[in-house]
Amino acid sequence: MVRVGLTAERLARAGAELADEVGFEQVTVSALARRFDVKVASLYSHVKSSQDLKTRIALLALEELADRAADALAGRAGKDALTALANVYRDYAREHPGRYAAAQLRLDPADAAASAGVRHAQMTRAILRGYDLTEPDQTHAVRLLGSVFHGYVSLELGGGFDHSAPDTQETWTRILDALDATLRHWPTA
Repeated sequence: MVRVGLTAERLARAGAELADEVGFEQVTVSALARRFDVKVASLYSHVKSSQDLKTRIALLALEELADRAADALAGRAGKDALTALANVYRDYAREHPGRYAAAQLRLDPADAAASAGVRHAQMTRAILRGYDLTEPDQTHAVRLLGSVFHGYVSLELGGGFDHSAPDTQETWTRILDALDATLRHWPTA
């Protein structure tokens, strides 16, 4: 029998909250069942497995991030847009570390194609058009930005900068300045 009020969406949201509390890797159907004080079997009418649950959390996180990015980018271009996008990722990771980790989950091709990940790529490419980058340089630049944003945020969240000066915000600002300069003076092949 299906428990009243439990849906796949509600479980994904509760799983996302759990991920923020205990870490994305710790999210399982069993852990979620304990949260709702139900038997594990009762959740399988809504999610197929822990992997299905994690995929749903990842899709939710990608959607939340895309919505925030779209709001932050509205009416911005160039360095202002680059900074806004970078800050969305960093702020989201700080506010929702488990969801941020979920957004990095490797999705199967069908889920990836239907996810908000496509919107992320479109928004990033729109920013890069402001720097007059065309293919294949746009793809190289998308990879550069993703690597820098994710790398910095991951190191910061992991405490990698806790014991040194200057302040991480100062470093973040300098990194964004350097990325802007790199994009404005993109090397030719």
